[in-house]
Amino acid sequence: MTPPAPAVEYVPLDAATWRVLARDVDADDDYPNSVRSAMDGFALRAAETPGDFAIAGTVRMGEFPADIGCGQTMAIPTGGSLPAGADAVVPIEDVARSGPTLRVAVRLAAGENAIPRAADMRRGETILRAGTRIAAPQAGVLATLGIVDVPVFCRPLVGVLSGGDELVAVSASPSGGRVRDSNRYAIAASLRAMGARVRHYPRIGDEPGECERALRKALRECAAVAMSGGSSVGERDRLPAAVVALGEPGIIVHGLRIKPGKPALLGAFGDRPILGLPGNPASALLVLEAVLAPIVAALVGAAPIVSTVAARLVQPARGRAGWTGYLPVRLRHEGAEATAEPLPLRSFSASLAARADGYLVMDEPDEEWPAGTPVTVHRFLGG
Repeated sequence: MTPPAPAVEYVPLDAATWRVLARDVDADDDYPNSVRSAMDGFALRAAETPGDFAIAGTVRMGEFPADIGCGQTMAIPTGGSLPAGADAVVPIEDVARSGPTLRVAVRLAAGENAIPRAADMRRGETILRAGTRIAAPQAGVLATLGIVDVPVFCRPLVGVLSGGDELVAVSASPSGGRVRDSNRYAIAASLRAMGARVRHYPRIGDEPGECERALRKALRECAAVAMSGGSSVGERDRLPAAVVALGEPGIIVHGLRIKPGKPALLGAFGDRPILGLPGNPASALLVLEAVLAPIVAALVGAAPIVSTVAARLVQPARGRAGWTGYLPVRLRHEGAEATAEPLPLRSFSASLAARADGYLVMDEPDEEWPAGTPVTVHRFLGG
């Protein structure tokens, strides 16, 4: 199952931040488009140094100056275009000026203190690639190139569902064994951080047929769906049967050797992904961000967002041999070094991810990492 390429739209440059570029961007000219001075000084011919020069005028910013002849120089500001005939700039502090005459005591090389034409970008050079997320540096380049309407991928609409008779609205006061329907909001926030748009759908009960009907409606309207709860193998876990009932390709993967998140499900209806997440809060968010994020990234049209911090463990980290483990940790900064404190892995905990700054990935062969082990902490998206 390969998600379809996202459609393309044009948005104003000022609205393009965090969007994904849909076309390669090439330079429309040389930047700079003339040889420029790297400092305040005087433009001249390097081969004539050292020596005395007649000051022929001043270069003004934004203008191409007149040519200079042999034995002539022009005052020039940083960023000014060198006059034709000049190939170097002598700094102000290296000259002695007497009326209209400038004495240069140092020997310069051709190109010294000068910025060559096209030193930054060359006409026709590809500067930004399709699939690039547009942040401040990319916005600056687009503005430099005069691109005011930016081609970006349309943000995919992902339906967010949750299942279980025990769920009540977040505005309600749960009683007995009921809990607030909170997972959908963590999932929605994570999807938005990945670059998707989100549409919430009503809670799905545990009655037969209810899950399939809800999925069909959401998949008619959305590029993908993400559902928490109902993905395990219990009698009232309706998601697997509903995905099968939808049609091909159905279930692609059900059950992973990961902790937490073993009951996770990946399916599809046609080319529309179905992300089945565990009902436990910590498991749902970790599975979405650590395992299923590449699916959402494909819908968005960009590589997955990865934000990591190098740290050292302050306590041992323990995994389960033969399983991939995602272990939440709290970061602390001690001088220039970051330290990571593993937190107890409680899948049921709604506050665990909020207490953590990210998570470690312990691969299948890893059973224990002692204190002091260098680790890579993966930050939660939007954190």
